[in-house]
Amino acid sequence: MNTFVERLDHYGLAAWITLMVVSFVVFWPLGLAILGYMIWSGRMRCRNKGKVAAFNASGFGMGKGGPGRWYRGGFPSSGNRAFDDYREETLNRLQEEHEEFQSFLEKLRHARDKSEFDQFMADRTKRAEASDVEDASTEDEDNKGEKPSA
Repeated sequence: MNTFVERLDHYGLAAWITLMVVSFVVFWPLGLAILGYMIWSGRMRCRNKGKVAAFNASGFGMGKGGPGRWYRGGFPSSGNRAFDDYREETLNRLQEEHEEFQSFLEKLRHARDKSEFDQFMADRTKRAEASDVEDASTEDEDNKGEKPSA
């Protein structure tokens, strides 16, 4: 049995998958057993899982610097200094535009929040005034029925 497993390991994951598919066709419980063995033994794991998870965790390569920062220094020189200078200048311009746009969005959010807060305070003031008017009219009605004390 061990020589069979070693032989399949030698041929790689494709041999294991082929064996599993053929087993499903011939006798499905055997195919299911082989699938379970492949998962249990770790033969179905992605070899690049660590790299992919790290890439996804960093914001798809964007990192903290925003778009464009992830490949600075990542690309080797093209050998053409004029192109490298142009690429660097373009990347810097795009980064500055990105930062300006982010600050613009932040200002818009702040303005929207301020207008919503001002609207809330105005509504609150109107409710308080309406409540005061109601209380005053209720007190006047209560006082009408009473005789002034002499």
